[in-house]
Amino acid sequence: MKRALITGISGQDGAYLAKHLLGLGYEVWGTSRDAQISPFHNLHRLGIKDHVRLESLAVNDFRSVLQVLAKIRPDEVYNLGGQSSVSLSFQQPVETLESISVSTLNFLECIRFMGQPIRFYNAGSSECFGDLKGDAANEVTPFRPRSPYAVAKSTAYWQVANYREAYGLYACSGILFNHESPMRPERFVTKKIALAAARIKRGLKSELELGNTSVQRDWGWAPEYVEAMHAMLLLSQPDDFVIATGITCSLQEFVEVAFKHLGLDPGRYVKVDNSLFRPTDIQISRGDATKASNILNWQAKTKMPDVAKLLVDDCVRELEQALENRR
Repeated sequence: MKRALITGISGQDGAYLAKHLLGLGYEVWGTSRDAQISPFHNLHRLGIKDHVRLESLAVNDFRSVLQVLAKIRPDEVYNLGGQSSVSLSFQQPVETLESISVSTLNFLECIRFMGQPIRFYNAGSSECFGDLKGDAANEVTPFRPRSPYAVAKSTAYWQVANYREAYGLYACSGILFNHESPMRPERFVTKKIALAAARIKRGLKSELELGNTSVQRDWGWAPEYVEAMHAMLLLSQPDDFVIATGITCSLQEFVEVAFKHLGLDPGRYVKVDNSLFRPTDIQISRGDATKASNILNWQAKTKMPDVAKLLVDDCVRELEQALENRR
């Protein structure tokens, strides 16, 4: 039985990855800063909380990382933790850099120190590429980060590449473009839109305020993307991969699909608030996952219109359940 350790297991990707690996017969461990009091809502939601072994871990503390790795002795480590919001990174740049880059360095150095054949996956991000003016980004596209979050992710990416080349570690980065699911918290714009549409349909909300709705993103479905993460650690040699649908849609298009799915006219309810614009932003983001298709045999199946509808349907179910529980 293979043993996997997932940091950030309480998040969207961590929970879906845990479910995927459990289905393959893995022994799955997950970490939280305080595993005794963390609620692990997403693990409960997927019905896997009792099947995952949990451990407390301070990813910024080298000794803590070393102790956990020595205790668990994992075959695979998926480093999915860290501050995950681009918008929040402008308000918390130091915490963002430390939670992403320092934690990655700690794991790499601990794995090197232990000398064990641990395979390491690093959660990269399409934000590293910056604004490519509509060009699709692949594995050789230069990084031009435009946010503290993207700077932190770029730093972690190059740390992984350095340890792979300098010390022969099996370490790789998945450069994932936007991928959504019902597990997203409301601070993510896709969940904010879907939840607002459900509330407006039910008469519980009158309008939705958004920032720049002209930005274009490559949106996929998170449960499919975690399968690519696992596939990367099954190769004979470590490598980095872009994971994306290859199709770009504007935030305005996402809004229209979500609202019209419930028979709502977005023009009546959606307002643009200039205070929600980011200091710097990426206008168009698109990925080229040809390499993943050729080597990992992975392709995105769920594209933006279905992603938006799935999110809206889930928000409607959640809202109706919450209202029913109040009666």
